[in-house]
Amino acid sequence: MISDKMSGLVKNSSVIRAMFEEGKRLAGIYGAENVFDFSLGNPSVEPPVKIKEALLQILNEESPNLVHGYMNNSGYEDVRAAIAESINHNFGTLFHGENIIMTVGAAGGLNVILKTLLNPGDEVVVFAPFFGEYRNYVSNFDGQLIAVSPNTIDFQPNLVEFEHKLSPKTKAVIINTPNNPTGVVYSEKTIKELALILDKKQKEFRTSIYLISDEPYRELVYDGVEVPYLTKYYDNTIVGYSFSKSLSLPGERIGYLVIPSEVDDFEQMIQAANVANRILGYVNAPSLIQRAVAKCIDAKVDVEIYNRNRELLYNNLLEYGYECVKPQGAFYLFVKALEEDDKAFAGRAKEHNLLIVPGSAFGCPGYCRIVYCVDYNMIERSLPKFKKLAQEYGL
Repeated sequence: MISDKMSGLVKNSSVIRAMFEEGKRLAGIYGAENVFDFSLGNPSVEPPVKIKEALLQILNEESPNLVHGYMNNSGYEDVRAAIAESINHNFGTLFHGENIIMTVGAAGGLNVILKTLLNPGDEVVVFAPFFGEYRNYVSNFDGQLIAVSPNTIDFQPNLVEFEHKLSPKTKAVIINTPNNPTGVVYSEKTIKELALILDKKQKEFRTSIYLISDEPYRELVYDGVEVPYLTKYYDNTIVGYSFSKSLSLPGERIGYLVIPSEVDDFEQMIQAANVANRILGYVNAPSLIQRAVAKCIDAKVDVEIYNRNRELLYNNLLEYGYECVKPQGAFYLFVKALEEDDKAFAGRAKEHNLLIVPGSAFGCPGYCRIVYCVDYNMIERSLPKFKKLAQEYGL
């Protein structure tokens, strides 16, 4: 028999993944061209050509024992140094290779740092709407997830409620900007106010509260928007990054943690994160792709492709009567459901072969997430379906 904890997780498995599987089922019935799957944030833009070139160069020129062998649990020293140098160049920071731990994507990195930090019963605060897997990541280490209610006016964090929800049990705060599922970028004003609150509460509680910045969408921004680099605003900040979206490499599972020297108990933190990386079973991040991303550290995907999709979908949905805050980054629209029950609305959408994810999965009922990292032509074909759905609700 599986554990009671896993029984619950199986029963309440990811809504997003379930919708993705449903899309494949419907495609088998109606044909893939007649199913409009907006459920999974799986990048449609190809990786930069430099990635393939780097992989071939590494395989042809470097020692197989180096390319495919074990290394320090933190990752290759030269890879970590290259990443630190790139961050310093881009954001004016002063990191070294010792501040970087290579991880199995951002998800692996978040689990490593939560394993490092949490005692049973410790609280981790998140801002709704939030990536639903945070619930499981915190639960993995017997922490308690504390959600701050959404600010549905502009989806900047609700800092008044946030301050009241911090307690002596608060060990960490997770933020995600650009945000999944809203696409909103948290402003510098918001970040400064959040940092002031955390500093005040650390002094009041005489504890360390770590700000974990989950940043897989950092490079996916539009209209000249800038994303603040959070270590510059609050000393106890840890950054989790992934190349899954910036280089269209989600299946390669490669990312890193930035643990600044300024964080409380830095030496112990680095040692513990290395141990966590090993005992969680990752051992180290994948070796070949570590070496490849180091050679392509400043490469980028063509964000204009996503921007074109964003404009097409956003402008047409507004024309049909839907309500949505225009995303500044990532590749998601967070649209107000056309009835109170977002799950029922997603069900109605599925009757038109439109696969969207209820906002309840992100801690924000009454909305639905629509992914636009899809084929442009699919969006065009889907528009009559979105229009007909709106008309059914009297828009």
